[in-house]
Amino acid sequence: MPFQVCYLDGDFLPLQEARISPLDRGFLFGDSVYEVLPVFDGRMFRFREHFDRLARSLSEIRIPSPHSHEEWLALLEALIERNGGGTMYVYVQVTRGMEFGRNHTFPAQVRPTVFALASQLPTFTAEQRAQGLSAITVEDFRWGRCDIKTTALLANVLMKQQAADAGAQEAIITRDGEVLEGASTSVFIVRNGVLVTPPNSHRILPGTTRDATLELATGVMPVEIRAIALAELLAADEVWISAATRDIAPITSVDGNPIGSGKPGPLWQKIHAAFEQSRLQLAGTRAL
Repeated sequence: MPFQVCYLDGDFLPLQEARISPLDRGFLFGDSVYEVLPVFDGRMFRFREHFDRLARSLSEIRIPSPHSHEEWLALLEALIERNGGGTMYVYVQVTRGMEFGRNHTFPAQVRPTVFALASQLPTFTAEQRAQGLSAITVEDFRWGRCDIKTTALLANVLMKQQAADAGAQEAIITRDGEVLEGASTSVFIVRNGVLVTPPNSHRILPGTTRDATLELATGVMPVEIRAIALAELLAADEVWISAATRDIAPITSVDGNPIGSGKPGPLWQKIHAAFEQSRLQLAGTRAL
């Protein structure tokens, strides 16, 4: 089977053999951060942006970065090669490490645990491309620092399962009548030809694919970065979500109600095609 080699604390080994201590603080406290980035034809997409975000997450929770960008790049390129190259995604997690005990305060001397794996990149079915995805809205009950890409994702897991129970693919998070983001995605709406997405804040994870989407849209349509009311979401002509493992996807139903025509819209078609073209242009170029 593909994608069976992982990286753990300096070693490449079969994924089934990877082990960490139950005293690791990532296991005990969720005291860890992570990154996910897609790989197309063996090349990581927006590597620098993803690892700038990882460095920021590490700094925010005061874990010393175990590697430079260049070292991360070499490590992950080796992981990709050991898993056959091609198209996939890679997941990287850094925990504060393991100590002999369980203390809420930071241990005085501990080495971060570094784990990375490769996995199959999800693909949209022909039906999903033609019909779009569905979403529900959920009221926010996460912690106050959603801008840190931490592995403490229980609230997001519960929201995602609520969406799955409703037969939907995403949960769009709202707070006090304002749209924030998806449980694992960034959110955009299109109204009267204008693309709108919420501004980054402590309540929203800065999205690397979101930024790529905004770059592609600039010059094609007006772009606004501002708060989005729930009523605007429901009345939008188009709704999109973006994520590293989904690129840009159309949402055509929210809470059982159609968005626009109920089909993927023309502006999504245009930006998605531009996204696909940008990936082809990056093939063979160095990630960093």
